[in-house]
This record gives sequence, C-alpha cells and structure tokens, in this order.
Amino acid sequence: MNTLISRLLNWLKPHDNTPAEIRRARQLIAAIDAGGIPLDPTRICRIAEDLGLEVSKKARMEDTIARIRAAIERY
Repeated sequence: MNTLISRLLNWLKPHDNTPAEIRRARQLIAAIDAGGIPLDPTRICRIAEDLGLEVSKKARMEDTIARIRAAIERY
C-alpha cells in the first residue's frame, strides 16, 4: 500500500524540466549561500565544465564559483 501511495504522489508532483547540470549548479550555490564551504574543487570544476565553462586547474575556487553564478543567472 505504501508503494502505491508513493507512486501516486510522485506522479502528481510537478516535474522540474531544468537540465541536470543547472540543478546541480543551483544546489551547489544554495549550499554555499547557506554557509557551506565546498571542500572538493574537482566537483566544482566538473559542475562548471558541465555548464560549458572552460576552467583552468589552477583557477581559484572563488573565481570558478563566481562564473557558475553568472552562468546560472544567464539561464
């Protein structure tokens, strides 16, 4: 019975049509804005690259995050 209710609720839930890379970037920015500190620079570079940004491995994390913010605003 629980499975049936879960499936019905999932079916009724509005679907988010934004691309996965935009959702991941928004989650990252929301976590940073909530006071989180990103500990994995590789993950941040991967998110930026998924958005189509070219990121140098020597780039500062703050600069990359600023570019991700700008890319989200353009979307």
